[in-house]
Amino acid sequence: MARVNAGRNILVVDDESESDILRAVRRRLEEEGWTTTVIEPESGHSLGEEFEAATLWSIEQTLPDAVLLDVRFGQNRDDQFRGLSILGEIVERWPKLPILMFTQYAQGPDRETAVRDSLKWDAPVDFIDKLASPDEVVLRLRRLIGTAPESIPIGNHILVDVSARLVYVGEGEDRDPALEIQGMKFEIFRELAVTWYRSPGELVAFARLERYSEGEDPRASLRVRIREIKDAIGKAMNTRFGPSELIINIRDQGYRLVPPKS
Repeated sequence: MARVNAGRNILVVDDESESDILRAVRRRLEEEGWTTTVIEPESGHSLGEEFEAATLWSIEQTLPDAVLLDVRFGQNRDDQFRGLSILGEIVERWPKLPILMFTQYAQGPDRETAVRDSLKWDAPVDFIDKLASPDEVVLRLRRLIGTAPESIPIGNHILVDVSARLVYVGEGEDRDPALEIQGMKFEIFRELAVTWYRSPGELVAFARLERYSEGEDPRASLRVRIREIKDAIGKAMNTRFGPSELIINIRDQGYRLVPPKS
Protein backbone atom coordinates (compact mmCIF):
# COMPACT_ATOMS: atom_id res chain seq x y z
CA MET A 1 0.00 0.00 0.00
CA ALA A 2 1.00 3.65 -0.26
CA ARG A 3 0.55 6.54 2.12
CA VAL A 4 -0.73 9.35 -0.10
CA ASN A 5 -0.90 13.14 0.13
CA ALA A 6 -2.85 15.06 -2.53
CA GLY A 7 -1.35 17.65 -4.88
CA ARG A 8 1.86 17.78 -6.92
CA ASN A 9 3.42 14.53 -5.92
CA ILE A 10 6.73 12.69 -5.65
CA LEU A 11 6.58 8.92 -5.21
CA VAL A 12 9.12 7.73 -2.61
CA VAL A 13 10.16 4.09 -3.03
CA ASP A 14 12.61 3.18 -0.26
CA ASP A 15 12.51 0.64 2.54
CA GLU A 16 14.15 3.28 4.78
CA SER A 17 11.54 5.99 4.18
CA GLU A 18 11.34 6.74 7.92
CA SER A 19 15.11 7.23 8.31
CA ASP A 20 16.45 10.67 9.28
CA ILE A 21 17.83 11.11 5.75
CA LEU A 22 14.53 10.40 4.01
CA ARG A 23 12.52 12.41 6.53
CA ALA A 24 14.73 15.43 5.83
CA VAL A 25 14.32 14.95 2.07
CA ARG A 26 10.54 14.67 2.36
CA ARG A 27 10.37 17.82 4.50
CA ARG A 28 12.41 19.71 1.92
CA LEU A 29 10.19 18.49 -0.90
CA GLU A 30 7.10 19.65 0.97
CA GLU A 31 8.70 23.06 1.57
CA GLU A 32 9.11 23.30 -2.20
CA GLY A 33 5.41 22.64 -2.80
CA TRP A 34 5.39 18.90 -3.44
CA THR A 35 3.64 16.26 -1.41
CA THR A 36 4.96 12.72 -1.11
CA THR A 37 3.47 9.30 -1.67
CA VAL A 38 5.44 6.80 0.41
CA ILE A 39 5.32 3.18 -0.69
CA GLU A 40 4.57 0.89 2.27
CA PRO A 41 4.03 -2.66 0.95
CA GLU A 42 2.22 -5.31 2.93
CA SER A 43 4.32 -8.21 4.21
CA GLY A 44 4.40 -11.27 2.02
CA HIS A 45 7.09 -12.44 -0.38
CA SER A 46 10.55 -10.90 -0.64
CA LEU A 47 10.87 -7.25 0.26
CA GLY A 48 11.93 -6.32 -3.27
CA GLU A 49 8.98 -8.07 -4.91
CA GLU A 50 6.53 -6.34 -2.56
CA PHE A 51 7.99 -2.91 -3.29
CA GLU A 52 7.97 -3.56 -7.04
CA ALA A 53 4.30 -4.55 -7.11
CA ALA A 54 3.22 -1.68 -4.83
CA THR A 55 5.24 0.85 -6.84
CA LEU A 56 3.76 -0.10 -10.22
CA TRP A 57 0.25 -0.08 -8.79
CA SER A 58 0.74 3.36 -7.23
CA ILE A 59 2.11 4.89 -10.45
CA GLU A 60 -0.78 3.50 -12.43
CA GLN A 61 -3.28 4.97 -9.97
CA THR A 62 -1.74 8.42 -9.38
CA LEU A 63 0.96 9.08 -12.07
CA PRO A 64 3.27 11.23 -9.87
CA ASP A 65 5.49 14.08 -11.08
CA ALA A 66 8.58 11.94 -10.43
CA VAL A 67 9.83 8.88 -8.56
CA LEU A 68 12.54 8.88 -5.90
CA LEU A 69 13.72 5.25 -5.99
CA ASP A 70 16.32 3.42 -3.94
CA VAL A 71 18.62 0.92 -5.62
CA ARG A 72 18.76 -1.56 -2.76
CA PHE A 73 15.99 -3.10 -0.62
CA GLY A 74 16.79 -5.01 2.55
CA GLN A 75 19.86 -7.15 3.14
CA ASN A 76 18.99 -10.08 0.88
CA ARG A 77 21.55 -10.48 -1.90
CA ASP A 78 18.75 -11.00 -4.42
CA ASP A 79 17.42 -7.53 -3.59
CA GLN A 80 20.78 -5.76 -3.79
CA PHE A 81 19.85 -4.15 -7.13
CA ARG A 82 16.07 -4.62 -6.97
CA GLY A 83 15.67 -0.90 -7.63
CA LEU A 84 17.11 -1.38 -11.12
CA SER A 85 14.50 -4.03 -11.80
CA ILE A 86 11.78 -1.62 -10.64
CA LEU A 87 13.37 1.10 -12.77
CA GLY A 88 13.19 -1.10 -15.85
CA GLU A 89 9.50 -1.85 -15.26
CA ILE A 90 8.70 1.86 -14.82
CA VAL A 91 10.61 2.95 -17.93
CA GLU A 92 8.96 0.26 -20.04
CA ARG A 93 5.46 1.40 -19.04
CA TRP A 94 6.01 5.16 -18.44
CA PRO A 95 9.12 6.12 -20.45
CA LYS A 96 8.72 9.87 -19.82
CA LEU A 97 8.33 9.65 -16.03
CA PRO A 98 11.35 11.28 -14.29
CA ILE A 99 13.18 8.93 -11.90
CA LEU A 100 15.90 9.87 -9.41
CA MET A 101 17.76 6.83 -8.11
CA PHE A 102 19.14 6.79 -4.57
CA THR A 103 22.29 4.71 -4.26
CA GLN A 104 24.35 4.08 -1.14
CA TYR A 105 27.18 2.74 -3.28
CA ALA A 106 29.43 5.80 -3.08
CA GLN A 107 32.21 4.04 -4.97
CA GLY A 108 33.45 0.68 -6.16
CA PRO A 109 32.18 -1.98 -8.57
CA ASP A 110 28.62 -2.06 -7.18
CA ARG A 111 28.06 1.60 -8.00
CA GLU A 112 29.53 1.07 -11.46
CA THR A 113 27.12 -1.81 -12.00
CA ALA A 114 24.16 0.34 -11.01
CA VAL A 115 25.14 3.28 -13.20
CA ARG A 116 26.12 1.13 -16.19
CA ASP A 117 22.84 -0.77 -16.13
CA SER A 118 20.92 2.52 -16.23
CA LEU A 119 22.53 3.65 -19.49
CA LYS A 120 20.43 1.36 -21.64
CA TRP A 121 17.32 3.43 -20.88
CA ASP A 122 16.71 6.56 -22.96
CA ALA A 123 14.59 8.13 -20.23
CA PRO A 124 14.80 10.98 -17.67
CA VAL A 125 16.80 8.97 -15.12
CA ASP A 126 19.52 10.26 -12.79
CA PHE A 127 21.54 8.82 -9.88
CA ILE A 128 22.34 10.58 -6.60
CA ASP A 129 24.26 9.48 -3.53
CA LYS A 130 21.97 8.70 -0.62
CA LEU A 131 24.01 11.01 1.62
CA ALA A 132 23.42 14.02 -0.64
CA SER A 133 21.77 17.03 0.95
CA PRO A 134 17.99 17.51 0.67
CA ASP A 135 18.67 20.67 -1.35
CA GLU A 136 20.66 18.66 -3.89
CA VAL A 137 17.85 16.10 -4.13
CA VAL A 138 15.32 18.86 -4.83
CA LEU A 139 17.62 20.42 -7.43
CA ARG A 140 18.12 17.10 -9.24
CA LEU A 141 14.36 16.44 -9.25
CA ARG A 142 13.62 19.88 -10.66
CA ARG A 143 16.16 19.29 -13.41
CA LEU A 144 14.50 15.98 -14.28
CA ILE A 145 10.96 17.34 -14.10
CA GLY A 146 11.81 20.62 -15.79
CA THR A 147 9.92 22.95 -13.47
CA ALA A 148 10.85 25.99 -11.43
CA PRO A 149 8.98 27.80 -8.62
CA GLU A 150 6.99 31.00 -9.08
CA SER A 151 9.62 32.94 -7.12
CA ILE A 152 13.32 32.28 -7.68
CA PRO A 153 15.84 33.75 -5.21
CA ILE A 154 19.18 34.56 -6.83
CA GLY A 155 21.58 34.76 -3.91
CA ASN A 156 20.51 36.91 -0.96
CA HIS A 157 19.57 40.12 -2.76
CA ILE A 158 17.68 39.26 -5.96
CA LEU A 159 14.26 37.66 -6.33
CA VAL A 160 12.60 36.85 -9.65
CA ASP A 161 8.81 36.80 -9.29
CA VAL A 162 7.77 34.81 -12.34
CA SER A 163 4.02 35.22 -11.80
CA ALA A 164 4.20 39.00 -11.30
CA ARG A 165 6.89 39.35 -13.99
CA LEU A 166 9.06 41.50 -11.73
CA VAL A 167 12.62 41.39 -10.44
CA TYR A 168 13.00 42.49 -6.82
CA VAL A 169 16.28 43.70 -5.37
CA GLY A 170 17.08 43.97 -1.66
CA GLU A 171 16.99 41.70 1.34
CA GLY A 172 14.09 40.28 3.33
CA GLU A 173 11.16 42.69 3.60
CA ASP A 174 13.18 45.56 2.14
CA ARG A 175 13.07 44.36 -1.47
CA ASP A 176 11.97 46.84 -4.13
CA PRO A 177 11.11 46.10 -7.77
CA ALA A 178 13.68 46.98 -10.42
CA LEU A 179 11.08 48.55 -12.70
CA GLU A 180 13.56 49.04 -15.54
CA ILE A 181 13.51 45.27 -16.08
CA GLN A 182 10.28 44.84 -18.01
CA GLY A 183 9.13 43.17 -21.22
CA MET A 184 11.90 41.45 -23.15
CA LYS A 185 14.50 42.29 -20.51
CA PHE A 186 12.42 40.46 -17.91
CA GLU A 187 12.03 37.45 -20.22
CA ILE A 188 15.79 37.29 -20.75
CA PHE A 189 16.50 37.41 -17.01
CA ARG A 190 13.72 34.92 -16.27
CA GLU A 191 15.21 32.47 -18.78
CA LEU A 192 18.60 32.82 -17.13
CA ALA A 193 17.14 32.48 -13.63
CA VAL A 194 15.08 29.37 -14.40
CA THR A 195 18.08 27.66 -16.03
CA TRP A 196 20.29 28.55 -13.06
CA TYR A 197 17.68 27.25 -10.61
CA ARG A 198 17.40 23.90 -12.36
CA SER A 199 21.13 23.49 -12.92
CA PRO A 200 23.58 26.01 -11.39
CA GLY A 201 26.44 26.69 -13.77
CA GLU A 202 24.53 25.72 -16.92
CA LEU A 203 24.66 28.30 -19.69
CA VAL A 204 21.74 29.49 -21.81
CA ALA A 205 22.52 29.33 -25.52
CA PHE A 206 22.37 32.52 -27.57
CA ALA A 207 19.57 31.05 -29.67
CA ARG A 208 17.27 30.75 -26.64
CA LEU A 209 17.84 34.38 -25.67
CA GLU A 210 17.95 36.06 -29.07
CA ARG A 211 14.23 35.44 -29.56
CA TYR A 212 13.71 38.21 -26.99
CA SER A 213 15.75 40.67 -29.08
CA GLU A 214 14.87 42.84 -32.03
CA GLY A 215 16.61 44.40 -35.02
CA GLU A 216 18.87 43.19 -37.78
CA ASP A 217 21.57 41.99 -35.35
CA PRO A 218 19.85 40.01 -32.54
CA ARG A 219 23.18 39.14 -30.92
CA ALA A 220 24.13 42.80 -30.56
CA SER A 221 20.64 43.70 -29.34
CA LEU A 222 20.85 40.91 -26.75
CA ARG A 223 24.22 42.19 -25.56
CA VAL A 224 22.72 45.66 -25.00
CA ARG A 225 19.76 44.25 -23.04
CA ILE A 226 22.04 42.14 -20.87
CA ARG A 227 24.09 45.24 -20.04
CA GLU A 228 20.90 47.16 -19.17
CA ILE A 229 19.74 44.34 -16.88
CA LYS A 230 23.07 44.28 -15.06
CA ASP A 231 23.09 48.07 -14.74
CA ALA A 232 19.53 48.16 -13.35
CA ILE A 233 20.22 45.50 -10.73
CA GLY A 234 23.62 46.96 -9.92
CA LYS A 235 22.11 50.42 -9.43
CA ALA A 236 19.56 49.02 -6.97
CA MET A 237 22.38 47.28 -5.09
CA ASN A 238 24.69 50.34 -5.18
CA THR A 239 27.28 48.55 -7.25
CA ARG A 240 28.32 48.01 -10.86
CA PHE A 241 28.70 44.50 -12.20
CA GLY A 242 31.74 43.78 -14.33
CA PRO A 243 31.99 41.36 -17.29
CA SER A 244 32.60 38.36 -15.00
CA GLU A 245 29.76 39.11 -12.58
CA LEU A 246 26.00 38.33 -12.45
CA ILE A 247 25.58 37.50 -16.18
CA ILE A 248 28.66 36.16 -17.94
CA ASN A 249 29.13 35.95 -21.71
CA ILE A 250 30.58 32.56 -22.65
CA ARG A 251 32.26 33.19 -25.99
CA ASP A 252 30.43 31.71 -29.01
CA GLN A 253 28.05 29.78 -26.71
CA GLY A 254 25.69 31.87 -24.58
CA TYR A 255 25.25 33.47 -21.17
CA ARG A 256 25.50 32.09 -17.64
CA LEU A 257 23.89 33.51 -14.50
CA VAL A 258 26.10 33.78 -11.41
CA PRO A 259 24.53 34.93 -8.10
CA PRO A 260 26.28 38.02 -6.75
CA LYS A 261 28.42 37.63 -3.67
CA SER A 262 26.83 38.81 -0.41
